[in-house]
Amino acid sequence: MGKYDKFFALAKEAGLEQVELYISESRNLSISLFHGEVDNYSDNKGYSIVARGILKGKMGSAACDVWNNDKAAWLVKEIVSNATVIENDDPVFIFKGSEKYKKVSTFNKDLEEVTPEEKMAKLRALEKAVKEGDPRIIEVAATEYNQVFEKFTLMNSNGLNLVQKSNYFYALAQCVAKEGEQTKSGYDMYFGNNFAAFVPEQLAKKIVAKTIEQLGGEACESKKYKAVLHPDVVTSLIKAYIGHASSEEVQKNSSLFIGKVGQQIASKKVTIEDRPLDKNVFARWFDDEGVATYNKPIVKNGVLQGYLYNLTTAAKAGVQTTGNGYGAAKKGVAATFVCLKPGKKSLDELFAKVGDGVYITDVSGLHAGLNPQSGNFSLQSTGFMIENGKKGKPLDLITVSGNLLDIFKDVLEVGNDVTVSPMGVSAQSILIKKIAVGGK
Repeated sequence: MGKYDKFFALAKEAGLEQVELYISESRNLSISLFHGEVDNYSDNKGYSIVARGILKGKMGSAACDVWNNDKAAWLVKEIVSNATVIENDDPVFIFKGSEKYKKVSTFNKDLEEVTPEEKMAKLRALEKAVKEGDPRIIEVAATEYNQVFEKFTLMNSNGLNLVQKSNYFYALAQCVAKEGEQTKSGYDMYFGNNFAAFVPEQLAKKIVAKTIEQLGGEACESKKYKAVLHPDVVTSLIKAYIGHASSEEVQKNSSLFIGKVGQQIASKKVTIEDRPLDKNVFARWFDDEGVATYNKPIVKNGVLQGYLYNLTTAAKAGVQTTGNGYGAAKKGVAATFVCLKPGKKSLDELFAKVGDGVYITDVSGLHAGLNPQSGNFSLQSTGFMIENGKKGKPLDLITVSGNLLDIFKDVLEVGNDVTVSPMGVSAQSILIKKIAVGGK
């Protein structure tokens, strides 16, 4: 361990039974343009250490952002102090290690070698292509490039020493379009870790189209409609939905999935998996407790397969952890990379199957507009009418309301338009039986 030996020696002297260091190193590059000029350029490095230790069956923790022998001594002292005041009796663990790990690479060294000039050139090309994309574009309000490097190291007194590196970037632009007295804004982003695959002109085309097609929107009649939900909307809903598969929420009695393992909770068209070993920027081959991860179904053909666990919640339930322990000091439970299994129908085929209905492309206010206890939601939305099986006029000033559980029970088809979101979700458009729309 070298650099951190002093900490482990001092921890042993202080009577700590087991200890762990969670070391996070990062670099964040951010560039923004406004009217062709660099509006902001920042390149920041980050370093933090969270130390945990067990004393008489209680887990203490402490954190710092520099490292030296004085800090090592301070961390040990703080862990002991914190452990002595903990009153809950939850079982605590410093993990000894999984039998085997399946390593997945999430680091692209080529991305680290791209020069600032190359990044700037693509950013300028993006801004230019958006501005020139349509005469109704009156402003490019933001053009940004952000690149992130992360390295996690987990080491403990049981001899575990795991390291994972990852990097990715995202580029985005936001623009404003005007027609008559109406103005609309729109944005989109490219997300990944292959710089060569980022074509600014392609992204610009999407941004311009998304913005322009909103012009002329108005509210529709208030009633229940057959609906297609855009992958971005499905992503937001699925993130909230899968949160109920957390064993932590189940044990706190705040999950809508309590007692439903093995039961039909969604349409047979719905299969949702946690896939930490898929090769993408979200891959994690060990969780933040050092447990090997694996791909697993959460909902299969509508049936709830099980809950997600960390070491503590698994021990309380008398089961094995699923490798979903995340967090630095306090380990919570979370999915790693959520995937909705794609169907076979294209978006146009979903529209054709609807006949007449609505296509909801965006929802906002999910945190305030969704009741986690009941699953009921009411959200500001935008979208389009579906008329005679085709995308029709734009919709504006509408709200959609319903229930999270009912949405996934009402799925008639899942599309094939796979969309991977920076939220760590892969989703497609879905066709649902009905959704209540508030308009005129």
